This record gives sequence, structure tokens and C-alpha cells, in this order.
Amino acid sequence: MENVVIKVGGMSCQGCVKNVTGALSATPGVVSVEVSLEQGEARVSYDPAKVSANALRTVIEDAGFDSD
Repeated sequence: MENVVIKVGGMSCQGCVKNVTGALSATPGVVSVEVSLEQGEARVSYDPAKVSANALRTVIEDAGFDSD
């Protein structure tokens, strides 16, 4: 397992947090997700054999948010 912290821009409420969490959690290879509205970031544990950190950023962007 690997861990990555991805800055997430555009979140303004807990609904946004739920959307980002749901999108990442539904991604094959993701083991756990913790999204912080206050810190504007997502902490993701994932299996690098199944998904890359760049793919996780794309999932966030496809959900309508910005990622670093």
C-alpha cells in the first residue's frame, strides 16, 4: 500500500467532502480515504498495482474539483 496527500480545491461544504470521498472510495485499488474540508486535502491509501496517484487526481477533477 502507498499513501498520498492530494490538495483539493473548490470544496466549500461537507457535501463537497462527501462527493470527493465517494468518488475516490469507488475507485478500484483505493483502500481508504480521508477528506478534510478545513485542510483542503484528501489522504488516500491505495494499491499502486491497481491505481496511480495521477489517476486519483483525475478522479477528483472528474468529480468537479481541482487537484494539485
